[in-house]
Amino acid sequence: AAEAGVVATATRSFAEWDAHPQGQAVAKMPTFSIERIGDAPAKPFPNGDRPLSGVKVLDLTRVIAGPVCGRTLAVHGADVMLITGPHLPSIPPLVVDSGRGKLSASIDLRGPQGRDTLAELLRDADIFVQGYRPGAIASHEFGPEAVAALKPGIVYVTLSAWGHEGPWAARRGYDTIVQSANGMAYRENNARPAFLPVSEQDYVAGYLLAYGAMIVLARRAQEGGS
Repeated sequence: AAEAGVVATATRSFAEWDAHPQGQAVAKMPTFSIERIGDAPAKPFPNGDRPLSGVKVLDLTRVIAGPVCGRTLAVHGADVMLITGPHLPSIPPLVVDSGRGKLSASIDLRGPQGRDTLAELLRDADIFVQGYRPGAIASHEFGPEAVAALKPGIVYVTLSAWGHEGPWAARRGYDTIVQSANGMAYRENNARPAFLPVSEQDYVAGYLLAYGAMIVLARRAQEGGS
């Protein structure tokens, strides 16, 4: 199914996931990682009455995990602009939950005009957050290295369902699919998997993304770099 582009996985127990090549790859990785991808001078935090006052964020994420990152940065005072494609559907209750404190705009990256618009916004941004399937944003010329070349000193934050290493690194996924694969949905002696009552992994991932972005902002203020 995955080879055909379908977002699906078998439901596994914890032991089965621990023995799976992707489970083993993820187990060796840190919760999040920070990598310097370019040089830039140090940039101190802007002055303001909030921890992230004056910090500008472009939020190219959808549904829960990525949008929670942008919402958390906004709560700490950042100016966050949520950008989505005009052709993509939205889930209104989730927009209400995770869209608070954000500006919003639609940009179609499938054409040169949309890409030029995003490139112009990038020149004034401090943080670029994206949570689309692996390689999707890069295919529109906005991968990490390309964005760092457009805006030296950018903090580029990326979310992946399965991690950036291992045989499933290029696969797409979302919370309940990951719960199925990693054992969280498995119920012994029950033919039906059972998901958590809330998308816990999504929310935790969003908070970790925001935490990582804040750490990098502090590092950039001292050391510089993208």
